[in-house]
Amino acid sequence: MTRREAGLFALVALLIVGTGVVQGWNSALLILNMGLVSALMALGVNLQWGLAGLFNVGVMGFVALGGLAVVIVSMPPVGEAWAAGGGRALAGLVFGAATVFAAITAWRRMPRGRARALAMTGILVGGFLIYRAVMAPAVGAIEAVNPAVTGYLGGMGLPVLVAWPVGGLLAAGAAWVIGKTALGLRADYLAIATLGISEIVIAVLKNEDWLSRGVKNVNGLPRPVPNEIDLQESAEFVARADGLGLDPVLASTLYVKAAYGVLFAVVLIIVLVLAQLALRSPWGRMMRAIRDNEVAANAMGKNITARHLQVFVLGSAVCGLAGAMMTTLDGQLTPSSYQPLRYTFLIWVMVIVGGSGNNFGAVLGGMLIWFLWVQVEPMGQWLLGVITAPMPDGSWLKGHLLDGAAQMRLLTMGLVLLLVLRFSPRGLMPER
Repeated sequence: MTRREAGLFALVALLIVGTGVVQGWNSALLILNMGLVSALMALGVNLQWGLAGLFNVGVMGFVALGGLAVVIVSMPPVGEAWAAGGGRALAGLVFGAATVFAAITAWRRMPRGRARALAMTGILVGGFLIYRAVMAPAVGAIEAVNPAVTGYLGGMGLPVLVAWPVGGLLAAGAAWVIGKTALGLRADYLAIATLGISEIVIAVLKNEDWLSRGVKNVNGLPRPVPNEIDLQESAEFVARADGLGLDPVLASTLYVKAAYGVLFAVVLIIVLVLAQLALRSPWGRMMRAIRDNEVAANAMGKNITARHLQVFVLGSAVCGLAGAMMTTLDGQLTPSSYQPLRYTFLIWVMVIVGGSGNNFGAVLGGMLIWFLWVQVEPMGQWLLGVITAPMPDGSWLKGHLLDGAAQMRLLTMGLVLLLVLRFSPRGLMPER
């Protein structure tokens, strides 16, 4: 790492420390935690785009699948819901998967022609009708069980940390299914396909109450760190806080956020080390050769589609892992909060600003852009307040400028992206 690159990381650290001094350490730690998670998301996208040139604009869907994994793994099962229709719902899902498998098998084994098309259509249509006949009553029975509190099957009741790798595996499985059908498409069509599929994932989370409670959200997710209230009720913790001259309530929130920060930093470092090892390995050099010239790589006997599938699955798994971490930090699954602006566009800005193809650049971009995303709005409010201070109260221009402070965030993101593309098109930390 060069002095310039080390200086950029030092600048981000200084910005976070400055936030702690000026606005409080609660705000600084919250920015740090979400910055670490965002850096992990950017690292996953960088594996796909920077290493292989895959334009995935469905990041939001894989992040959401990671969040769903936290619910499925860590929440306790709802016994009444399982008794009402859990077994039938599982049977419906198994039958649906078997229908798809049978259709694929028929398509592959039957000779081309009208008979194959009719057979596959018949399997899909007939299977769908039977699937709905089995699934619909089960879903209705599950969602009728105390819908104000549960109304879903719940999870497996395992430790929440187990859900993090499961979130990566769930996103990787979805990426494999998507990649088998979409990676043969041209880059622009691949982008459209991944965007559409991510919207389908979000639609499922919003509407399938039996799985994720839909827009009613799943609250009270288990935590890998102590609860603030439990710390405040601990005489030992209160004594330590008093010894440091801190209020126990403030000390408990700082302790919990710092614990999350340590966990997130450990995960990010592990993934970053593995990404660097992959980048410098023969596999990584082969991926970059495919990215730079697919025709030449194909002529050398490389299976382009298979390699693209590998890196697509890996990058999506990292995004799913980050999604599980973020949902754990939030303490709830809120399907309506997954928006392309936050979980796709902003992640791409992080990768481009940090430096496509550079893993450290992705981490830098994730931390820096998230800091700006959080801090630009209050800074814009302050700046516009200073500018409009001489204007008389009730002025339409003053009111218009102050109302526009909320848009400073989007304006700044666009401005940062334009400046980086103009003066450092390869990012703040270019690929070596």
